[in-house]
Amino acid sequence: MPNIASVLKGEIARIARREIKVETEPLKKASAQYRATIAALKRQVLVLEKNVAKLTKAGGKQRRAGVAETNATRRVRYSAKRLAAHRAKLGLSAEAYGALVGVSGQSIYHWEAEKSRPRASQLQAIAAVRRLGKREAAARLEELSA
Repeated sequence: MPNIASVLKGEIARIARREIKVETEPLKKASAQYRATIAALKRQVLVLEKNVAKLTKAGGKQRRAGVAETNATRRVRYSAKRLAAHRAKLGLSAEAYGALVGVSGQSIYHWEAEKSRPRASQLQAIAAVRRLGKREAAARLEELSA
């Protein structure tokens, strides 16, 4: 025969668990909702930070572009093949092309063979020479030799 005290104790525990469950259920739901809201806010902050970084970068580029144009220090793309093609188009030797750029003919050969790369200051000079036509390049070489 079961002990009345143990039956009573079990029944009290069962009712207490049910009451606790009723009381804690809304808290669990609220906690889950808060976690979901926090996760959504974190994603939104991440997107906004990316947009700010893009806009800051674009704004900096626009400001730098104005300064770069005036200082003639804008970024220049470099290709060894294009350098060789431009030198051939102008019909110049490496020595003559080097004189226009302000370097030796050997440097031009190394750049075209991709054994080395020009410095940033030399890239600016290359960009200036790229804008020259055949006649202008010949006239500039005449000025340099005189």
